[in-house]
Amino acid sequence: MVTRIRKFLFHNTSTKQTIAKNTLWLFVGNIGGKLIKAALIIYAARVLGADGYGVFAYALSLAALFTTFIDFGINAIITRESTRDLSLQQKYFSTAFVIKLVMLLIVTAIIFFLAPFFIKQKEVVALLPIVVFMVGLDGFRDFGAALSRAWEKMEIEGIVQLITNAFLLIAGFIALYIARTPESLAYGYLIGVGIGTLAAFYPYRHYFKHIRATFSKSLIKKIIVTSWPFGMLGLMGVIMLNTDTIMVGWFGSIADVGYYGAAQRIIQLIYLTPGLIAAAFFPSMARLIADKERFRAILEKSLSIMTLIAVPLTVGGVLLSRDIIHLLYGVAYDPATEAFRILNLTYLPMFLSYMFGNAVFSLNKEKKLIAYVLLGTIGNFLFDLLFIPLWGIAGASLSTLFNLAIITLYLIWVLREETHFKILHQIQKITLATLVMGAVVVGSKFAGLNLYGIITLGTLTYFVSLYLVKEEALTEMGNIIKSRSPHR
Repeated sequence: MVTRIRKFLFHNTSTKQTIAKNTLWLFVGNIGGKLIKAALIIYAARVLGADGYGVFAYALSLAALFTTFIDFGINAIITRESTRDLSLQQKYFSTAFVIKLVMLLIVTAIIFFLAPFFIKQKEVVALLPIVVFMVGLDGFRDFGAALSRAWEKMEIEGIVQLITNAFLLIAGFIALYIARTPESLAYGYLIGVGIGTLAAFYPYRHYFKHIRATFSKSLIKKIIVTSWPFGMLGLMGVIMLNTDTIMVGWFGSIADVGYYGAAQRIIQLIYLTPGLIAAAFFPSMARLIADKERFRAILEKSLSIMTLIAVPLTVGGVLLSRDIIHLLYGVAYDPATEAFRILNLTYLPMFLSYMFGNAVFSLNKEKKLIAYVLLGTIGNFLFDLLFIPLWGIAGASLSTLFNLAIITLYLIWVLREETHFKILHQIQKITLATLVMGAVVVGSKFAGLNLYGIITLGTLTYFVSLYLVKEEALTEMGNIIKSRSPHR
């Protein structure tokens, strides 16, 4: 049994097993790591209050928005090209590493020059240098993860995530114990991310020995030209996640930023799920572009899994919004409830758009994502301008929901031109199981069961219902886990 588990967790034996193993490691590393970090975030939000946490969240959103240009799709290019020819990874690593260093210096200089002119909160400006360096360093940690994805060895990335967030938790608690300030929290983050970056590059430390010899000037143009469409896609995602926070700070108070940041943190944790599933499927999809039938089959399977997870999360989140906010942050954060409830409605379009975007990119049709990026970026900005002055942080949530729905429909239209896939073709069974789960959740609330009990009972009810109706995606997930060899 131990040998079988070790073989499943650390060796690639078949396409199904590799996808299952990589998905498991990405979930353990990313979800587990983020849950560890969530403990720090919840504690920080409580001890700093809405104002103090709002300063940190505002600075983090600004830094994340600008430092997106440091990667701008380069990680995805490393994964895609190395997956097709691993012998090129050293050259891509050396060249991309230099590009990232140059971009980090340029972006940092721009932020330091412009920040005082468009940020009205002086405490945010003072915090920005620390946070910019921290976010930039975290980008290099993701770069190390891109190398392991090319080998389809996501166990490396999973372990790095756990190490990063464990040290982040320790350093963050110590920092907040010393001083309960946003600056102290930022320094705790910086220490954790720094250790994680060292861990990410450790398996590939030999690459640094030959970085000068393997650096290729001829690859610079190729990397930039091929990465920018996917970089635009990533930029749109960052804009959608961070522009809302920035504009809430413009139109509202720093406390509003704190409330919205608290609600958004929970959503961002759940948003990891589609990204991890898409990352696990991406290498296989990239290899199958010449076989349209197998590509369509794996796309449909991934969409079924996305739907299976997103729909119950939406219903459960809407029904339990206030209970979740009060449990995590306390009654003082009750103003975040309505924004959080609306954000729970974004799961299905977000989950599906992740997979659609990766599918378009794996088909080498990344230029078709340009209109998608423009539509999402402009739409998010316009909806924010329209809704936030009217409804505050709830308006920011509505902006995200409307914009996600529009751009997801656009991606469906684009991908339908490339492959005739079916979407939501198994929604009936998932809907039935979700309705049963929702009834159990409502009944449990009226019965006075605590939140932990409600979530546990609701989750069990949902998966038992799926099993009873023989939902194919759930059965397939079980078969993948049971696979022991490429011949079975």
